[in-house]
Amino acid sequence: MSFLQLEDKTIVIFGVANRKSVAYHIGKTVTDAGAKPVYVVRSQQRKDELQRLLGEFPIYVCDVEYPDQLDALRDQLQQEHPQLHGIVHSIAFADYEEGPKPFHETSKKQFLRAVDISCFSLISIANALKDLLVEDASVITISISTTTMASENYGFMAPVKAALDSSLAFLTKSFSKFSKVRFNAVGPSLLKTSASAGIPGYVDSYLFAEKVIPRGEALQTQEAANVAAFLLSPRSSGICAQTVVVDAGMRINYFDNAIIKNTLSEE
Repeated sequence: MSFLQLEDKTIVIFGVANRKSVAYHIGKTVTDAGAKPVYVVRSQQRKDELQRLLGEFPIYVCDVEYPDQLDALRDQLQQEHPQLHGIVHSIAFADYEEGPKPFHETSKKQFLRAVDISCFSLISIANALKDLLVEDASVITISISTTTMASENYGFMAPVKAALDSSLAFLTKSFSKFSKVRFNAVGPSLLKTSASAGIPGYVDSYLFAEKVIPRGEALQTQEAANVAAFLLSPRSSGICAQTVVVDAGMRINYFDNAIIKNTLSEE
């Protein structure tokens, strides 16, 4: 048995979009550890696009904005995968079509839809699939390394991710009434994914992160996936209701002498 002890465990993974996705890397990592991934994507079109990439593993369709689709997914999984050892929630959405705006100009529609898809979906997925989870299952979500740094381009998604982080404690507490299911999050710094490319100004922020990180290299998606696999495994049984920050030390280095010097020389 490998260190992660994931052999023959069924892990449901929400949110693969393409080869660059965090969810894809998590799926590949747990597969290499002997787990059996079950993928859930938003649409039939996405399923058709990913069939070759995900190989022989099952792919289900469920748009988490619609409760009836979650109910249908639960019924399908109950028939074909009645015991789930883990869930990966790698789902986020933000409407940036109008470009970056001051935070106070965020529309109610923008904000509430982002909360629904990016945060409430974790709660609704957990509730829908609770009876399929084994007693000590692990549920993880993908958050961010900090929700209090006011990045103008990320805007209203930081408070949404803060709500996601907070929900971990409440889900753990409510599930503790009938199980030992753990809820945790991986909080990576900036990653090179297709989803992040849709955030205005993200590329510049990513390049800046490379300079701030002590090693001079941005966080790799696989590094976040490795932590996710650990949180899914029994080896992390003592970690519960936590957001594990994975930023390659970025948070310690904002006052690096070279960065300060370069910034001041531009003024």
